[in-house]
Amino acid sequence: MNIAKYLLPCLASLLLAACQEQQNPYDASGVFETTDVIVSAKSVGEIKDFNIEEGMTVGAGQRLGYIDTLQLHLKKGQLAATQSATVSRRLDEGTQVAALRQQIENLKAERQRFVELVNENAGTQKTVDDIDYQIKVLEQQIAAATEQVATANQSIGGQSASMNAQRAQLNDQISNSIITSPIDGTILTKYAHQGEYAAPGRALFKVGDITHMKLRAYVTADQLTGLKIGQKVKVYADQGTADRKQYEGEIIWISDKAEFTPKTIQTRDERANLVYAIKIAVDNDGLIKRGMYGDVKF
Repeated sequence: MNIAKYLLPCLASLLLAACQEQQNPYDASGVFETTDVIVSAKSVGEIKDFNIEEGMTVGAGQRLGYIDTLQLHLKKGQLAATQSATVSRRLDEGTQVAALRQQIENLKAERQRFVELVNENAGTQKTVDDIDYQIKVLEQQIAAATEQVATANQSIGGQSASMNAQRAQLNDQISNSIITSPIDGTILTKYAHQGEYAAPGRALFKVGDITHMKLRAYVTADQLTGLKIGQKVKVYADQGTADRKQYEGEIIWISDKAEFTPKTIQTRDERANLVYAIKIAVDNDGLIKRGMYGDVKF
């Protein structure tokens, strides 16, 4: 009778522990999340084309529509015409000083003739000196004309470079008018429609990567000591009313701060007030949905 007196409490404790283990066979639980990106408009104007639907699969960089770019293209055409007219005013140094160079060549020939006359005592040195002076004046005029041409062409080059920068800005604005997806994923929410007016910063749609899911789970301080980044774990998700499917998971993030246990989350130790959040990467086969609950076995 004395042995039974001590055995009954022990058996009751073991039975209670077994029931608790059976009721909660997992080490942690959480909710499946996705990497979501809210794409906003980068330009202003009417949305001319935006044929997407929620649930559509899109690729990174895929064109999904565009915002009106007519005014931008008109400005680009006007700028191109202005730049062409500006560049056409560029001066050719050779053409500007050709006449002066020809005069110098003529004077040099004339000088040579008078030098020969002076050597034969048939001419005066003053005539040769006058020709040298005229050549020097023409050379100075060529130098001045060359400097003027360089200055004018430099100004034209600066204007053309400024117009190139303006064209680059217009091309960037036109590029920003094209609506694309930044990631491979699925359209989760559509905020705008064709024909509506868009402005920079207005949300157009939300896209999420549902191929690579993340389970955000919570663990106690005792469990935390046995976890590390890169650790492989077992993840379980509901499949039907009574079945659960197992997935391979990998711990990719561990919070360094404790927080109070979320009301919707259960932990192995229900008495735990403070828990640590972890994220587990899981490859989705299409059965895991955003917001679905999942469990973890370490």
